Amino acid sequence: MTDDVLFLSGDQVTGLLGLDAAIASQRAAFTALGADAADLPGKIMHPSRFDDSVVFAYVSRLSADTGTVAKIGSVNPGNAASGLPTIHAVITVLDPVTGRLAAVMDGTAITTLRTAAASAVAIDALATPDSADLALLGSGTQALAHARAVARVREVKSVRLWSPTARNRTRAAEQLTAELGLPVQPADTPQEAVTGASLVAACTLSTTPVVRGEWLAPGATVVSVGSFEPGRREVDADVLLHAASVVVDDPVTAAEHAGPVVDALREGLLAPEDLVGLGAVLTGQSFPRSGPGDIVYYNSVGLGIQDAAAAWAVVEAARKVGP
Repeated sequence: MTDDVLFLSGDQVTGLLGLDAAIASQRAAFTALGADAADLPGKIMHPSRFDDSVVFAYVSRLSADTGTVAKIGSVNPGNAASGLPTIHAVITVLDPVTGRLAAVMDGTAITTLRTAAASAVAIDALATPDSADLALLGSGTQALAHARAVARVREVKSVRLWSPTARNRTRAAEQLTAELGLPVQPADTPQEAVTGASLVAACTLSTTPVVRGEWLAPGATVVSVGSFEPGRREVDADVLLHAASVVVDDPVTAAEHAGPVVDALREGLLAPEDLVGLGAVLTGQSFPRSGPGDIVYYNSVGLGIQDAAAAWAVVEAARKVGP
């Protein structure tokens, strides 16, 4: 049964799925979602009773010629102190015709790549063309991936990076400066990082806001990927109130899982119909920005369709390479 099954490590996944291909996969995922052309059952996010970890499970299918993809994993915030990714996962891919197992691959690498790539798709669709100054909140794996991905869709000229530990933010700033060939400055406070930035990417696991609406420059685009469950909120209510549009990866999922969105709906600051799906933007059903001075907020909690698109891109690349 396993003779023709692909088993792919994290390094193999990263080698097969380049950043441009990852971005293309996420554009395809959200376009399919916007066209109501994909299978997306509800996700499971279950906080453990034993510690601060969260187990998650996603199942999705992108198209008729790509089979079902399932991912199970865990978020372990304490990993950050040891320099380890906070998310670990495994992905299984099923054949579209028979349902037989087609591939098993490292889900950590997929999650890192597809999350940052989806943010790049969102920024490309939502940010003004001249947005060039990036504020990065976080210094871990996902923050670094976001800097690389954003640089593929915008001509970034400067980056200000903040995270709670001075050593970590200095190390991350030095690494990105070397990689991207542009100035990356460690910031002493979140406000210092965010003030004046046209692009803001929050990549933390914070339960209290690290981005405040009063700091945002006119025309700023704010992306949050760490507010993926009701108890996490990287931005305050003022960010949503200042925003001309609140865009999410999926309105139904965001209403249940995205901390700032859950709060705003409960307090009557937003109505469910105010939430704009990224897929609706990509398919021309919604136009979140009416002018260059509008602030736009994008909250991603992560969807199975993202894993499905990225995993099949990896499978197809692996089949081209051969044994």
